[in-house]
Amino acid sequence: MAQVEIFTKAYCPYCVRAKQLLQQKSVEFVEYKIDDQPELRPTMIARANGRTTVPQIFIDDRHIGGCDDMMALEARGQLDPLLQR
Repeated sequence: MAQVEIFTKAYCPYCVRAKQLLQQKSVEFVEYKIDDQPELRPTMIARANGRTTVPQIFIDDRHIGGCDDMMALEARGQLDPLLQR
């Protein structure tokens, strides 16, 4: 299974939606809560090529994007192959 990392905030509906999809697929992920650990925000921005919104999702250190980006991969049938690596 691929290593999945997700940068989130507690009251972000997109974060909740992204995590729900991963949980439905029984994918384990590392969650970085930048509202609890604001010192991680610059790291997230750097890894996400300047993107500042949450969630920011990484699969095997590859930047996937945000919730909508991950949902688009799912709709095209491209998410599962990334998660199976």
